Amino acid sequence: MRLFAATPGGLAAGFVYTAILVLGAIGDVRSRRIPNRLVAVLAVSGLAFSVMQRPALAGALHGIEGLLVGLACWLPFYALGWLGAGDVKLFAAAGAWLGPMGSLQGAFIGALAGAVLAVLWMIRSQGFRSAVQTLGMAADSPGVLTPAGSDKGRSTLPYGVAIAFGAICAAWLPKLLA
Repeated sequence: MRLFAATPGGLAAGFVYTAILVLGAIGDVRSRRIPNRLVAVLAVSGLAFSVMQRPALAGALHGIEGLLVGLACWLPFYALGWLGAGDVKLFAAAGAWLGPMGSLQGAFIGALAGAVLAVLWMIRSQGFRSAVQTLGMAADSPGVLTPAGSDKGRSTLPYGVAIAFGAICAAWLPKLLA
């Protein structure tokens, strides 16, 4: 079942959800930052949406479970230094809309999109030949893919784009992986 019913209210909620995620992705591309205010608006509106879709307690639980599952999916990658905190918070906030199963699906889609984005990013920054060599070496030594140093400059991958893509797909195309 699609998250946003084909009613004016459902479509309006879907527009708000999608717009906030797109704004987060744009912010990540431009400045490698996802504003906490944007994340807070997404989380609070997601909890409100979940409560409006179900009886109050069940809706609140659904939203909180989605938020926690979303957080749990991406927090290890933040701990390893592979993602920024904003990416993790953005997806957790989207989880308040998606619920636990939607969060799992969105995280999987986001991971797949992130892999494609990472390969394209490598090709763009290193050239095709060097990117293929790096990926070949990574088959034996995955540590090759860990970024050297801790610079968070323009050379970093805006993973918020993949996060937003996964969350949007999980909401609008829930049977994508079925």
